[in-house]
Amino acid sequence: MPYREISDLPDSVKNHLPHHAQEIYLAAFNNAWEEYAGREDREVVAHKVAWSAVKKQYVKIGKEWVEK
Repeated sequence: MPYREISDLPDSVKNHLPHHAQEIYLAAFNNAWEEYAGREDREVVAHKVAWSAVKKQYVKIGKEWVEK
């Protein structure tokens, strides 16, 4: 279930990440979704990859995500 646009992302992403980080999450999730097509845990892995991609450029300080 790749995401077509940012508005389709889970609330845990939309309500907490800055717009640019949401774009990163969307692209990384969709790429991982394709990459791990044969795996039973495809969705879980895609979310982990997406969060990892966000954390390469953003850090959480308090309740906010800020660019490194």
